Amino acid sequence: MLKKKIELWLLSMVLVLLVAGCGSTGTDVVDPPTATSPVATQSQSSDPTQAPPSPTATDMLETTETPVEPTQGPTLTPTQDTRPLPEDWRSWPIVPDLPDHLVDLYWAGIDAGNDPTHFSKVGDCQLIPVAFFGIYDIPGGYSLGERYSYLQETIDQFAGSFGREGYSLKGGMNFPAVFSPLRADPTVCLPGETPMECELRIWKPSFIFISIENRYAGRTVEGYEAYLRRAVELAMDHGTVPFLATKADNWEGDHSYNSAIARVAYDYDLPLWNFWLAVQPLADHGIDWATDGTGFHITTAAWNMRSFVGLRTLDRAWRTVNGEPLP
Repeated sequence: MLKKKIELWLLSMVLVLLVAGCGSTGTDVVDPPTATSPVATQSQSSDPTQAPPSPTATDMLETTETPVEPTQGPTLTPTQDTRPLPEDWRSWPIVPDLPDHLVDLYWAGIDAGNDPTHFSKVGDCQLIPVAFFGIYDIPGGYSLGERYSYLQETIDQFAGSFGREGYSLKGGMNFPAVFSPLRADPTVCLPGETPMECELRIWKPSFIFISIENRYAGRTVEGYEAYLRRAVELAMDHGTVPFLATKADNWEGDHSYNSAIARVAYDYDLPLWNFWLAVQPLADHGIDWATDGTGFHITTAAWNMRSFVGLRTLDRAWRTVNGEPLP
């Protein structure tokens, strides 16, 4: 029943986007994280006791939604879609707003049995708990400081999800593997069930972070984009709100993967948190060149920034679905 509701909703969204834009016309400058921002306790290549260097204020732009005036008269006239375009992804906000249609999706998922205290992750080594979010399930593993103390409410709300790997997260995981029953955990997953399907069924997340890196020989950006769309649609079929993110590296040389991620976020009107923009002020833009010289892995400072921005994205979405004021 939920899948039929969401299919009808997706059709209605296509019609809505033809007649009304949902854009952002204003910007707010947000102070960057300071030395009191979250600091990971784990480390591979840098001192984990040091907070991420502070981005400049101009790098921390956020947009706010401006309502579009309804067209007068019995005939609807298409209006310009003022959302930032995919090709301009470098200037998309670091912490995104949650569109109204995803508020409806969230509550449809809750009505169908999703857990409002659970979120999931679909990813590889860049999203495992030691590198992303795990610190928020470790007492004393982080410090929010006075400015960001409000984030503790979200940490408490989703306690247990931050340090959990789940069934769709594993080092070396890629998109073909996410959709392969052969990579599902046979001790808990059903016969023929994929890792992502298994995760959605068992954990019943209300939100899901989808971020898989790709640097495999023979793989194409077109194939990556197709898999990403499939993951987004699977999440939405379960009433789970997907978060997408740009990546810090540019190992492919032309940022084609970030462009593809932005296209998917734009087409489905999803919140995309701009991790690439967040790490630009960091040393080497957050890339750990010392590990293997490929420019693929990120530094501990970038880990901390990823966790911090991801937490702010989750917090903003959670407050939005509950109708709470945004900090």
